[in-house]
Amino acid sequence: MSEWIREWSGYDPAAERLRESLCTLGNGYFATRGALPERRAGLVNYPGTYAAGCYNRLESAVAGRRVVNEDLVNLPNWLLLRFRLRRVEEEVWGPWFSPGSYPIIEHGHTLDLRRGTLTRSSRHRIDESAVLGVEQTRLVHMGEPHLAALRTVLTAEGWSGEIEVESAIDGAVMNGNVHRYRALDRHHLTRVRTGALEPHTVWLTCRTSSSDVSVALAARTTADSTDGGATASELRPAGHRAVHRLTVSVAPGRPVTVDKTVALFTSHDRAIGDPLGEAVDRVSAAATFPAVLDSHVTAWARLWRRADIQVPGEAGRILRFHLFHVLQTLSPHTADLDVGVPARGLHGEAYRGHVFWDELFVLPYLNLHLPEVSRSLLNYRHRRLPRACRAATAAGRAGAMYPWQSGSDGREESQRWHLNPASGRWLPDHSRLQHHVGSAIAYNVWQYCEATGDMEYLHTKGAEMLLQIARFWADLAAFDTGSGRYRIRGVVGPDEYHDGYPGAALPGLDDNAYTNVTAAWVLTRTLQLMRRLPAWRREELLDRLLLSADEVQGWEDISRRLRVPFHRGVISQFQGYDDLAELDWDAYRARYSSIRRLDRILEAEGDTVNRYKASKQADVLMLGYLFSPAELRHLFQRLGYDLDDDVWSRTVDYYLQRTSHGSTLSELVHGFVLARARRADAWQYVHEALNADVADIQGGTTGEGIHLGAMAGTLDLVQRGLTGLETREDALWLDPVPLPALSEYGFTMHYRGHWGVGVRRRGARLEISVPDSEQSPIRVVLADGAVTIAPGETRSLVLLGSSILDDPAGQD
Repeated sequence: MSEWIREWSGYDPAAERLRESLCTLGNGYFATRGALPERRAGLVNYPGTYAAGCYNRLESAVAGRRVVNEDLVNLPNWLLLRFRLRRVEEEVWGPWFSPGSYPIIEHGHTLDLRRGTLTRSSRHRIDESAVLGVEQTRLVHMGEPHLAALRTVLTAEGWSGEIEVESAIDGAVMNGNVHRYRALDRHHLTRVRTGALEPHTVWLTCRTSSSDVSVALAARTTADSTDGGATASELRPAGHRAVHRLTVSVAPGRPVTVDKTVALFTSHDRAIGDPLGEAVDRVSAAATFPAVLDSHVTAWARLWRRADIQVPGEAGRILRFHLFHVLQTLSPHTADLDVGVPARGLHGEAYRGHVFWDELFVLPYLNLHLPEVSRSLLNYRHRRLPRACRAATAAGRAGAMYPWQSGSDGREESQRWHLNPASGRWLPDHSRLQHHVGSAIAYNVWQYCEATGDMEYLHTKGAEMLLQIARFWADLAAFDTGSGRYRIRGVVGPDEYHDGYPGAALPGLDDNAYTNVTAAWVLTRTLQLMRRLPAWRREELLDRLLLSADEVQGWEDISRRLRVPFHRGVISQFQGYDDLAELDWDAYRARYSSIRRLDRILEAEGDTVNRYKASKQADVLMLGYLFSPAELRHLFQRLGYDLDDDVWSRTVDYYLQRTSHGSTLSELVHGFVLARARRADAWQYVHEALNADVADIQGGTTGEGIHLGAMAGTLDLVQRGLTGLETREDALWLDPVPLPALSEYGFTMHYRGHWGVGVRRRGARLEISVPDSEQSPIRVVLADGAVTIAPGETRSLVLLGSSILDDPAGQD
């Protein structure tokens, strides 16, 4: 099988939703799941279409409570195309075609990553001597973000007659991809209107019910065969569906080709006056399907040149598959949009399309390939900075308190209650206490600016975010006279299982190590930035943000004296972690097929995970994901703690034994950390991370949308984890680590004006190439020194154990 091709064979209703998610096609502006075109939404198939940033808010009555949710809206289904046949000897039309209407001889899907197309090929038995062949190829155009197209080729084998095709835009849709949301109001679209434009086009407009976003789609459908075009054509807009019916003659050796081209616009789009007018104009002017396909493939080729990663074998195939889905969600078109990183991509409705902290796992890769997209994603956060400041004020705090879940306008979208499907009970949801999302935003700002050299951004929007996030941490940190340290109380860490102490009246935990260390990092970096700023800009910022120089200076002490708890020679996840009970892991693994969601299991038993030393995902170990060993040691030293290799190794072992991996991010982080620690068991976790969505290891969740952070994180594991790549102090820092299963890899990146800097490892040799240009040479810092590589040069580095030697003989 080609490294660019993924195939699914056979028709398995139970696996359709997973396949649909994995076969989603998108272009950063909108995406459509890989559903069968002839099927409307039901228990098996779900043809969802989502436009980035198109949300709507609804209120529902659930279990006696009024619940308000904002959701990424499932838009009208443009994909719908069904057909039925009538043979020459028959007077009536047969049933509308579907996988169940005629026996399946062959059925399969082919996803072409290089071309960005999904092809469905099937053959169905009409009777003992007659067969119908169906081949459909679809695309969501990567070059023209508002266009999509579907080509259907119908082939008669052993019969002649007519085929009636019904091509439609269906506005009678709702959000129904996630079964556990079924008790909520899911009808987001209202004021549906339909119409037609002779001879080939139908259109549909609607609005979201509360956010009042206008959505318009237009579809042009044509039919052709070797005998000519359609023998009958009727445009039938009515109600919630805009329908175009065509009749075409068919005979053996004379296939029928039906081309459907669609344009989608919303009132969020720039430089338009009327979404409907734009949709009709765009689809009317669109080229034929072959030409549309050619320009689409050309756009993908440009994108692959900028972002591709080369790793041999099955791991490489999966990594490219992950990259494909990242690029479909966050493409160059994203740079023109006001959107964040949806945790489940544009592939389904889980998490309601909300933005969490997943850009922490996405931006490290994008920074070095699509920096304009990274900047846009940071702008999403900056536009919502005033809302974050108002949230902090409402909570009695200074600075900016970013929400754990964000959507259209940056308010906190986390629920106050959530349903445990294992028990059927509604439980308090305290995830909004994960204030560490602010540190993730600050980290992303800093890393983007280090990678790109975008000092203009760092000194303006970046500085504003850093200052307000640092201000929040400084205000939240309270001085404890007993310990002589600052403490942060009442938070929830990345683990998420623990949201309070057993029996405590109030939620939240004290001195979560990850939260405190990253808060110290934010304060330190912000102070560093303020010292570097030109005096006039520093004064302007202080004046604009109503900050005094004395307040900022006070952050120095906090940044050095935040408390990090320890117990038994390891870093404590939070104060009091060691007081919790040990869980009988073997017993629970024997009792349940999966204990990834241990919190739900224990609650259904009348217990709570808050009582146990059990983590859903990496928490303390996240520090090893964000920071290199040297930087992490420096952070702890600055806080007055020693963090040597032994302490870190014991900490890693301690939490490895107490983590259920209830998040797809967990194996990723563990694999990353273990690889950096040169541990032989790293591959076990890396392998799990690679297969998280492909194998749907979370037990059905991928059908509700892919896990974008985990997918992007596997790319980052190669680019940053295996190479030790850091962008800091105006240099590229490299500290490669061995991982035998991934001993060969290569990628190119965009670094500070250099387009196409190549990094390639083959065995014990690492090559760095800098393309010819007028840019300045690149400084590369290694374990044993530094080298400078001029444009047009390639340097070959020999990896010897823990040392890296420059090999001058390897220069080009």
